[in-house]
Amino acid sequence: MDNTVLKKKLSTFRSKDGYLVGVSADVLHELLRAWEGWTGKPKDFYKSIGVSYNQIAFLLGKAKKMAREGQFPAEEFKEVHLPAVSAVGGSCSIELALAEGKLIRFCQVDQLLEFLKKAA
Repeated sequence: MDNTVLKKKLSTFRSKDGYLVGVSADVLHELLRAWEGWTGKPKDFYKSIGVSYNQIAFLLGKAKKMAREGQFPAEEFKEVHLPAVSAVGGSCSIELALAEGKLIRFCQVDQLLEFLKKAA
């Protein structure tokens, strides 16, 4: 999402005194996702959405708390099909055991690292 859209959404929650009041869960969720995807300097992020350091700290803290409590909808898991890779002996050497007896096999370390980055 473009930060200008997020800035406009946040501006609808500004009081006459300039405070952000009653920010909806949807906007907090979008803010958290935008923050997690930001690769630049933190100062540039909160300037691009028109908030101060104190405001962004409060909003992100609230959004992270809501995420921990499960108030945001879980993003769906997307299955990735990779072309057949010829591994040594014809089997994959890295196995990741998940809850409920589920097992994911990786043939290359790069695939495991990519999976872990996206899962975080």
